[in-house]
Amino acid sequence: MNTLLWVLVGVLVYSLVAKALQIRGFLPDAIRLQGPIATIHTRRGRALLTRLARPKRFWRAYSNLGVGVALVIMAGMFLLLLFQAMTILRNPPPPSAVNQPQNFLVVPGVNDFLPLAVAPEIVFGLLLGLVVHEGGHGLLCRVEDIDIESMGVVFLALIPVGAFVEPDEESQREADRGGRTRMFAAGVTNNFVLTAVAFALLFGPVIGAVGIAPGVAVDGAYEGSPAATAGIANGDRITAVAGTAVETDGDMDDALLAAENRTVSVELNGERTVRVERSLVVVGSVAGNPANVSVESGSDPIRVTAVNGTPVNTRGEFRAATVDREFARIETTAGDAVVPVGAYVTRVAPNGPLANASAPTNASLIVTGIDGERVTSSDSLARVLDEYDEGARVPVRAYVDGEFETYDVRLGENPRDGRGFLGVDIFPGTSGLLVTDFGVRSYPAGTYLELLGGDGGSSAAASFPGLTDSPLSLVYVALVLPLASVVLGIPNFPGFTPSVTNFYVVQGPLAPLGDGVFILANTLFWAAWVNLQLGLFNCIPGYPLDGGRILRMCAEAVVSRLPVGDPERLVRTVTTGVGLTMLASLILMIFGPQLL
Repeated sequence: MNTLLWVLVGVLVYSLVAKALQIRGFLPDAIRLQGPIATIHTRRGRALLTRLARPKRFWRAYSNLGVGVALVIMAGMFLLLLFQAMTILRNPPPPSAVNQPQNFLVVPGVNDFLPLAVAPEIVFGLLLGLVVHEGGHGLLCRVEDIDIESMGVVFLALIPVGAFVEPDEESQREADRGGRTRMFAAGVTNNFVLTAVAFALLFGPVIGAVGIAPGVAVDGAYEGSPAATAGIANGDRITAVAGTAVETDGDMDDALLAAENRTVSVELNGERTVRVERSLVVVGSVAGNPANVSVESGSDPIRVTAVNGTPVNTRGEFRAATVDREFARIETTAGDAVVPVGAYVTRVAPNGPLANASAPTNASLIVTGIDGERVTSSDSLARVLDEYDEGARVPVRAYVDGEFETYDVRLGENPRDGRGFLGVDIFPGTSGLLVTDFGVRSYPAGTYLELLGGDGGSSAAASFPGLTDSPLSLVYVALVLPLASVVLGIPNFPGFTPSVTNFYVVQGPLAPLGDGVFILANTLFWAAWVNLQLGLFNCIPGYPLDGGRILRMCAEAVVSRLPVGDPERLVRTVTTGVGLTMLASLILMIFGPQLL
């Protein structure tokens, strides 16, 4: 039974128990039930709102600014949802993790991108957002002399999903149209202001207090790899290999290649040392690779035992056995194959440097040499290209459709480091096989810190140049980090969870807080993320959202100036039409990829 089904069963059981308690009179009158939805009503807090509302001119100016922002976002949300719906209708995307219906819910553990590890921070951000949102409505009610019937919180089962302020209907009708518009816009205005404050604190003093701990952060070890056998796991930091200190993946690779013995000592977290017995393991493969080897999850590891009859245990031995031959017989526990040895190109970019040299863009190829220098893997290709500048002309030798071809290529500029660039996508490893004699997956700790505006050190986000050059860019990055695997091609970032805090150190004036800095960073990160989502969602121009109510006020203001016989009917037609369009667009976004 999957997680979503368990949740649905739990909601059903909750609804039945709550209804039974209500029938028997065990629930107070302040609690009202509608299926799994419960609302708690109170009249307390109205006096406080009245006192806070006394500087009325300030709050009206504040809300007028919010109305302008809300109108711009409403228009943007209308166009965005309409465009997305039309795109899905014309060209339905295949179902993926991003467009699964449960991933539109801000529920940790149900949403694949919101892990349970950060549930407290997400729930706190949601509660904070609901309080400031409905508090804004209540405050502007008092500013505009609209009486408040009651206030309260909305629960879906035991999860707070909303809050509300019930204005007195008669009092609300007596208020002028401008006052009602400001009242409706006050909630999203508060959400956006809270988002700005949280991001300002996060990108400023909090992230500034976080630094990178020395060593290579380990996200995990491949199943059956030498590192996994030695007990190296997620959360470890590799600080030295064979007595050589390492800071980056490149340092670790160089140290492993330089180690002559099959067994190497590896220092973890600067504290303990383990011994790793190296052997060559295939931990990944691309479909259609020339060795016809496929790595399946949960299957026994595939080991490379020899090259051209010579036993090999390390990548250094593998490279030495293949550096002088473009073809080699690779012997594995899954069978033997004679393959061209080089860097496997999965895609040649149209109009890229290699494509402009007449290389095919509709076929995979294997690069085996550049300007006479042998290329045996994706790493060696990167090292060779780093020796050239943009504009250099080099002959590129590649194996294409059963034959070797040489292309005269004028290199482009690599957007990551400014060095030579072929304009291709490369599968990591050799000839479509990811072969390792160690087997750890590194965690991009420095990249995340850099993307949040901090100093990622020598392992920072060189692969995303210019992405954090402005505050708006930082906000965009923070919003997509929980979906980083889809948008940025790196693992999703849920925050500074206990499993990754070993990769960071706390420094500067906030150092006395210790791990409290990570809790503060997570709270700010998710408070900002959730509040921005709340604000954007409520700006959708459809009833009963704030955007739909503001749309009605605007429609009434425009129609009142038109010579029409039944203005109320025209307003109703406009608002209903826009609202139904938004509803249809949302349904298509959530269920379209599965249905179409």
